[in-house]
Amino acid sequence: MTDPLDRPLRIALVDDQPLVRAGFAMVIDSQDDMEVVVQAADGAAAVEDLRARTVDVVLMDVRMPRMDGIEATLRILEQSPEGRAPKIVVLTTFDIDEYVVSAIRAGASGFLLKDAQPEDLLGAIRTVHRGDAVIAPSATRRLLARVVATPEPQEKDASSLASLTEREREVLTLMGRGCSNQEIGAELFVAEATVKTHVGRVLAKLGARDRVQAVIIAFETGLVAPGTD
Repeated sequence: MTDPLDRPLRIALVDDQPLVRAGFAMVIDSQDDMEVVVQAADGAAAVEDLRARTVDVVLMDVRMPRMDGIEATLRILEQSPEGRAPKIVVLTTFDIDEYVVSAIRAGASGFLLKDAQPEDLLGAIRTVHRGDAVIAPSATRRLLARVVATPEPQEKDASSLASLTEREREVLTLMGRGCSNQEIGAELFVAEATVKTHVGRVLAKLGARDRVQAVIIAFETGLVAPGTD
């Protein structure tokens, strides 16, 4: 899927290290289909800057002075007009640390390691803009299990799944197990294009911003349980 507005994707970089921002900006601005339009040195500056600017994707460091990426993620999503909230990808040095878990809970659409290769950075931006997860399938269940973990067993409310068809429930279950669209298609013996259609309908019916938020709902409703294969 391409950007329907026929313009470059607008990217915001939020990181307290100038060299990190400069490096990411150089990579992003080298592409014809994206451009850096906002740079901020901390979460507070990002929140203020994005009151006046609309962006498509935010690359957000989680550990910053004044306001960290978790609080900034919450505030940016809260202040964004309905239907125009940016997709937020948190940047981290560590694979699935507590900051990442908190950021996903706050509404971020995934995470990216700071030492990612340039092509992985660019791929992540395009992927999250499409509404897909920026989380390696191998990490999805580990991450989401921690996001929705509760200290004691409790009754799950599955009412939000009532509008899903049986096939859409199957697709959501496989999403929750960390399967890619290609893997879902192979499991259900349908074309990948059909899987994309089902995923889109699942997101719309659940009111989920993206694939990650849909998977969180799958865990929270008990459709997928931590440790399920």
